[in-house]
Amino acid sequence: SEHRTDLSIYRTDLSTERTDMSMRRTGMSFQRTRMSAERTLMSVIRTSLSLIGFGFTIFQVFSKARESGLLRISTAAPSNFGMALVALGVGMLLVGIVYHVNFMRGLRAERSRMTHDGLIHGESGYPVSYTLLTALALLVIGLYAIVSMVLDVAKG
Repeated sequence: SEHRTDLSIYRTDLSTERTDMSMRRTGMSFQRTRMSAERTLMSVIRTSLSLIGFGFTIFQVFSKARESGLLRISTAAPSNFGMALVALGVGMLLVGIVYHVNFMRGLRAERSRMTHDGLIHGESGYPVSYTLLTALALLVIGLYAIVSMVLDVAKG
């Protein structure tokens, strides 16, 4: 049993190569999962941007029409609807950001654990998420829109 044949040495080298390839594929699956999470956040950004933009437009159109005398309704319902859409967009964006950050923390922790245990290669890092930075910028813009709408309503 101490003597190894050429075939057994070849098979051992081949299995080591296969294990290495498997570890690399598993490592790449973490990158694919990370990119999938980025795409999910991009979907949240698109939907939130639509809600914020549409809500702000409705608010502005009805506010300007009322100020210029084109619209003779005294109710603030259209303005409130616009504000509600902006608030919904900002809320959705906030939930999406929190979900994304928590998901990425968990993914990084799992990848780190598997790298430490020698189950995967952890050679490639996780770059800065420009999608997350964009979401945070849109969140600031959305909050500014809500504040300006509320202050405009308070003036009128």
